[in-house]
Amino acid sequence: MLGFLILFPLVVAAVLLVARNNRARNVIVGASALIIGLVSIGLVVAYLGAPWISFEFSSPVVDYACSAVTLAVGAAIVYYGIRYKNVGALVLAVVQVVGALVFEFVFAHGVEVPQALYLDSLSLLMAFIIGVIGSGICVYALGYMEDFQKHEPEGAKDRRPVFFALMFVFLSAMFLIVFSNNMVWMFTGWEVTTVCSFLLIAYTRTDEAIKNAFRQIIMNLLGGIGFLVALYVCAIQIGTLSLLEFLQFGVQNPMLVVLPATARAFAGLTKAAQMPFHTWLLGAMVAPTPTSALLHSSTMVKAGVFLLVKLAPIFLVCPVPSLMVILVGGITFTLCSFMAISQTNAKRVLAYSTIANLGLIAACAGVGTPEAVWAAAFLILFHAIAKSLLFLCVGTAEHHIGSRDIEDMDLLFERMPRLARFMMLGIMCMFIAPFGMLVAKWATLVSFVDTGQVALILLLAFGSAATFMFWAKWLGKLSGIAGQPENVETTVHKSEWASIMLMAVLVVVGCVCLPIISWIIVEPYVYSVFGTLGQDIASTNLWIASIAAALVAIVLFAGLGRNKAKKADIYLAGVGLDNAERTYKNSLSGETTATARNWYLEGIFGEKRIAPVGTIICSVAIIVAFAAAAVALPGLF
Repeated sequence: MLGFLILFPLVVAAVLLVARNNRARNVIVGASALIIGLVSIGLVVAYLGAPWISFEFSSPVVDYACSAVTLAVGAAIVYYGIRYKNVGALVLAVVQVVGALVFEFVFAHGVEVPQALYLDSLSLLMAFIIGVIGSGICVYALGYMEDFQKHEPEGAKDRRPVFFALMFVFLSAMFLIVFSNNMVWMFTGWEVTTVCSFLLIAYTRTDEAIKNAFRQIIMNLLGGIGFLVALYVCAIQIGTLSLLEFLQFGVQNPMLVVLPATARAFAGLTKAAQMPFHTWLLGAMVAPTPTSALLHSSTMVKAGVFLLVKLAPIFLVCPVPSLMVILVGGITFTLCSFMAISQTNAKRVLAYSTIANLGLIAACAGVGTPEAVWAAAFLILFHAIAKSLLFLCVGTAEHHIGSRDIEDMDLLFERMPRLARFMMLGIMCMFIAPFGMLVAKWATLVSFVDTGQVALILLLAFGSAATFMFWAKWLGKLSGIAGQPENVETTVHKSEWASIMLMAVLVVVGCVCLPIISWIIVEPYVYSVFGTLGQDIASTNLWIASIAAALVAIVLFAGLGRNKAKKADIYLAGVGLDNAERTYKNSLSGETTATARNWYLEGIFGEKRIAPVGTIICSVAIIVAFAAAAVALPGLF
């Protein structure tokens, strides 16, 4: 099943490259997504509660194939660097290619990893996210990209076969990352996600898209080089390329793994778009919405936090990488939450929210206690589900109201009643009790209190206050009803509705079944790693939150489809002049237009004021951590 999930998406990608017929593409993508989703669910059910299970599998052919793919990725980046005259990407790609060649033929040649594949409960959680949410986004892309293609210039080449092929390659690379005990294989998947992200961000081939794609690849190449440094140290100093052996050795001998743990944590921070690398994820917003949804929810950035959570046992006993991850994650969470307040573009709000929540997950991983890891696992799950739902809703709204600006969504409850409810559900899941994200933040706060992390408690408090402000503003816009606008959601593609409804169902089921998920997936992982349970919230409280979430969902969707209510004219707090234009006669007999606009406080929370602060602090934290790790490296001094 592991091999199938890794290889089957590659086969689908190859077929999609040659399938030019729109109907054939729809069938292939739909059927393949269903198969991947079902196999992922089957894998989770078959191994519920499993501890770390290694599989005897090693092959020189696969080893060389992974090395060849890594070199091909580097060669592709070199090609694009030369083509677009980007010196930074070219230099970093050459460094990585040379480093990978030397590593493969000099240092890694004699290091064997007999048990190259594995699974545990965290891998199963990630497999569900990749296989179900990732596949659902691929289905959503069918209708979205059809509309997207219609807006392309007349005579433009239809490049959707490449787009969908890259989406499925992305899924394959993610499965390789979460199932690989052989860290060389994991590195291959790591680099494939980097180049896939580059190609998807640059899909429109505009100057802005190409510029942002190169920003992404430069920053993630830095992380890739950090990963490669960790492989060198593991092969030379520790004599293993097994992830399990590295984790066991690191817990027993923390001073000997300071540099590889720091380098690997650095790779995770860049992939998770933490400050000072957050700008690559913001730049990715120029890509079509399915790309944004895939990057933010089930792939790319989730690979970063997955690796950080895996390293949590080492962070618990190794202060240098732990402090780096805690500081970078905590500051990123707070400052990016502040910057989200000043955004009117819905996709940028979602981007800043993603970066902020990934920072909170990173901080939990850096703390490394069982309670913090329990909270991190639920933050990963609920963020993936809610963000995928929100991105899909924003993409559909943009195509039908012609804008992604929050200020243009105040009539969405009437113009797109179903979509508005789904969007409201996603927003509520992100910040309102009793939904999953707030429960996970509650657990995060308890874990920080228990470990005496005063600075993190303050960062969490201020960041959460900012989170409440920017989500509440958006929710208020969606809730506003005025006038009698035309319903425009009748032309939404069935594939879009299917994916959006899937994500909405997952949100509700995830929140309602939170105690069960804790019992059968998260707790077994925490216990297998730490030998103790990590749930620091009483089960009765979890069940109360579960029941309340179900009631909120029922209330939100109960009246959907019933449109027999009498519609009255707008009340304009005076003598109305023109309801359509919302004008009325004010107390001085003058004409006033009724408006409702949110408060964005750009002068206080603008990017230009806040971003440099976080960039400087996080950069210094990373540099100091690497300096300390280099000093601690045995035999260096």
